[in-house]
Amino acid sequence: MHELPQQLANGLILGAMYGLIAIGYTMVYGIVQLINFAHGEIFMVGGFGALTIWMVLPDGFGLGAAIPLMIIGGILVSVAVGTAAERFAYRPLRTAPRLAPLITAIGLSIVLQQAVWMWFPDAKKDVPFPRFQGDPVEILGANIQRGDIFVLIAAPLCMIALGLFVNKTRSGRGMQATAQDPDTAKLMGINTDRIIVMAFAIGAAFAAVAAVAYGLKNGQVGFRMGFLMGLKAFTAAVLGGIGNIYGAMLGGLVLGVAESLATGYIGEIPGMDLFGGGAWKDVWAFSLLILVLLFRPQGLLGERVADRA
Repeated sequence: MHELPQQLANGLILGAMYGLIAIGYTMVYGIVQLINFAHGEIFMVGGFGALTIWMVLPDGFGLGAAIPLMIIGGILVSVAVGTAAERFAYRPLRTAPRLAPLITAIGLSIVLQQAVWMWFPDAKKDVPFPRFQGDPVEILGANIQRGDIFVLIAAPLCMIALGLFVNKTRSGRGMQATAQDPDTAKLMGINTDRIIVMAFAIGAAFAAVAAVAYGLKNGQVGFRMGFLMGLKAFTAAVLGGIGNIYGAMLGGLVLGVAESLATGYIGEIPGMDLFGGGAWKDVWAFSLLILVLLFRPQGLLGERVADRA
């Protein structure tokens, strides 16, 4: 039990990253009923965009001062890729059968991976990412690495900003109307194309923030990092109730904590020693998804709704 605070802290840090990425899945799905499987790669290119800013800064530039610039750089790259994908890959397929944009998303994911692999220096292997130096900070009995503090601050700030935007601004209300009924929203004068682009852009921006957190935590980024993180974030979105932005963050936190606790404790159960440790963490994460789909397919905060005609 003395390890419980540490395991919970590890789970919250991991879950906050999952939640930030999952918001992109859930916003796009909530408005256009599209599962953007290239979103993991939008997260990945945001990490490389942030790293590029760090590489062009002069020697001696402090990491603390560089982080805001790195976040801006990562957001610009992710948003550019995300909005370009919407305009040139997904918009022409809005009236196509649902399988067509899904296959397009998978193809775009592969294209983005290979583009970074070919054009970014040394991207054929994991590229070092700057990290904060110094001893961990003890918070409520858990040792938190200095780089991990970033995501613990960024995730709630991003959620608060998104909640205010969606509920208090004209564009946010237009986004809610488009999610409920895009045809009626268009008849009421809402530019649904602009709303959809905005959803892609916001999701991409949050993914870039998560990519900076990932780099600070792991000390490296790689062209493959978006695949598994994207799958976990999609799992979090489904777990929380895909289409619900608060559910996406809740699903990420639940998934991260469950993964951390399973990794730390299942191996200690008599007869379960073969199923513990980090090698099984992905198995337990997706097992949780299967259980949720079996017993509550709409997710933790989702509601049962009829399919849109």
